[in-house]
Amino acid sequence: MKTLKVCVVGLGAIGTWLAYRLANQQGVALSCLVRGSSLKELKASGLHLRESSSPSAPTPKREPKDISDKAEHLGVQDWVLLCVKTTSLAESAKDLVPLLGPETKILSLMNGVPWWFFTYENAPFKSRTLKSIDPLGDIQTHLPLKHWMGAVVHASCSSPGTGQCLHHFGNALIVGEPSGAPSSSAQEISDLLSRTGFESSLSTCIQKDIWYKLWGNMTINPLSALTGATTDKILGDELVKALVTNVMIEAKSIGGAIGLPIEQTPQDRHLVTAKLGAFKSSMLQDFEAKRPLELDALIGAVHEMGSWLNHKTPYMDALFGLARLQARTYGLYK
Repeated sequence: MKTLKVCVVGLGAIGTWLAYRLANQQGVALSCLVRGSSLKELKASGLHLRESSSPSAPTPKREPKDISDKAEHLGVQDWVLLCVKTTSLAESAKDLVPLLGPETKILSLMNGVPWWFFTYENAPFKSRTLKSIDPLGDIQTHLPLKHWMGAVVHASCSSPGTGQCLHHFGNALIVGEPSGAPSSSAQEISDLLSRTGFESSLSTCIQKDIWYKLWGNMTINPLSALTGATTDKILGDELVKALVTNVMIEAKSIGGAIGLPIEQTPQDRHLVTAKLGAFKSSMLQDFEAKRPLELDALIGAVHEMGSWLNHKTPYMDALFGLARLQARTYGLYK
């Protein structure tokens, strides 16, 4: 079996979840690229993963083969698993270049809309970049499209501390080429994730899977940050639930116009979300930790698409505006 050089970039909740499982995987030489401020602690304490069903149960420490705050120290990889916040990618894209060789693939495990979104078959706005995601073109300049692979994470994790992940629920990862075409690379990473214990599947249109997840997250996430409420309370208030429904109707219309229709109604999706129970969205976790909020990737990009299409989105406008103003007030949005 070929040994794959895999680098997890960003050890937040999802990055730690992936890195912990990959650390002991046969055929993987795992490295991690992290912030300098957390490097010393991570080297000393290693990685820890706990399950919410037994959060106090001790778990063995796991360590990557190498860990650094400098990409040039880690060198060229076969796979780069990108788990950073979308708010930092444009500024840090140049710093990731030393990880890339001619055949390196980047698996994007970030929230929301990627910069390469309009690359699927019959996509409108071909070659048009979302300014809300890559305003100056820094990402596509330093990390060209040929390296990218899309992914959708269906799981909830939180990070109680540096190098620690508390896994709440979900174990599914969907991967696919931006073009939708089958590839040996997509099969390779899907097989690796399956061997590592994830429920991995391949997509023939990863944008459709991204859009479907986004359809729920683009409302629940900013509302949770605005209110401090868990998802059950957001959907338990009829007035707030009506706002969620109306924003979803506007987004569904945009999805239909860009060739990504959703058959479900907002009410159908509410039932799915309600089954997950009371949990804090990733954006509420970020707000409480005073980290920048990923508003552009989750709702700003959809708002931008609506403007391209000349769609009126009054409910989306109001939600985006309020969430953006709150984040700016707390210094969490540029």
